Amino acid sequence: MNINTCIIIDDEAYAIEGLKAYINSIPNLSVLKTYTDPLEALIDLVNSDMVDLILLDIDMPKITGIELSKEIRQKTRKLVFTTSYTQYGYLAFEAEADAYLLKPYTLTKFASTISKLFPPNEKPIVVEKVIDNYFFVKNKDEHLKIVKIKYDDVIAVESKQNYVMIHTVSKKVLTYMSLTEISKIFTRFNNFEQFQRSFIISKEHIDNIDGNTINMVNGIQITVGEYYRKDFTTFLSEKLIKARRKE
Repeated sequence: MNINTCIIIDDEAYAIEGLKAYINSIPNLSVLKTYTDPLEALIDLVNSDMVDLILLDIDMPKITGIELSKEIRQKTRKLVFTTSYTQYGYLAFEAEADAYLLKPYTLTKFASTISKLFPPNEKPIVVEKVIDNYFFVKNKDEHLKIVKIKYDDVIAVESKQNYVMIHTVSKKVLTYMSLTEISKIFTRFNNFEQFQRSFIISKEHIDNIDGNTINMVNGIQITVGEYYRKDFTTFLSEKLIKARRKE
């Protein structure tokens, strides 16, 4: 049996518990994660792999489910809005929702909706991994304001104890995360490399290399660490164009 993964986003904990109880009765559906904070969900999901289903409340603080859906729709095969209000029907349609469940709904109604979205005899779908060209983080220097950063704009990510400083072409963003944690995201891109313990750099934004010192376009100088010398030498030998004759 193909098990479909599901994420629940609802600011009311009791609503999440009710949905989880319903889902436990459906053999081909499994809860992957739940969120009561839509902004936390936004940050996580834009950097995550695609799931089969997102169950999304609409009337939430900070950001509505309709607004959130515009940013995460490409992260799920199926999107279902769960709400106590009828007036969002057209907006849900515009957001490309697959279903609209009006609270309170029965287990029978929920199971019927899921059965239509995921027929029991449905063959598993192999979904190509989608990687967006941007991500969101909370900026400590702007009172934890959530900022959008394009991967192409990132010059380097620098470790700052319990934080990392993300250097971009236009600004610096300090966010609460370790370099090890954020490296799991950046290593999905061939453009980023770690040649020193405290930095992840974009190879596109290297200005020049002087011996074991990498000079970035924004003036950052990075000395290649001993542990990373072999990888650095391999990178340089692959990219360095030189004449066969001796100078």
